[in-house]
Amino acid sequence: MRSTISSKGQITVPVELREALGLRPGTPVVFERHPEGALLRKGGTREHPVERAYGRLSLPGTVDEILDEMRGPRPRAAAARKRARR
Repeated sequence: MRSTISSKGQITVPVELREALGLRPGTPVVFERHPEGALLRKGGTREHPVERAYGRLSLPGTVDEILDEMRGPRPRAAAARKRARR
């Protein structure tokens, strides 16, 4: 398969290759330089793995309540000292 680089440095990936690799508009690709030439590889998603999991966790309470349960109650002395300075 062949393609030509445009004056803007763009290339057209042949339709057979796009279909075989699942390349759609907006799909990231990676160019790797090798001694014998270059390799075009389908890139990963732009999304960070944490972003894919965001919002899927179901918690039995608020984050503060869970942290208090894990760590024990938060010290209240620092908050009382701040109020006393006012």
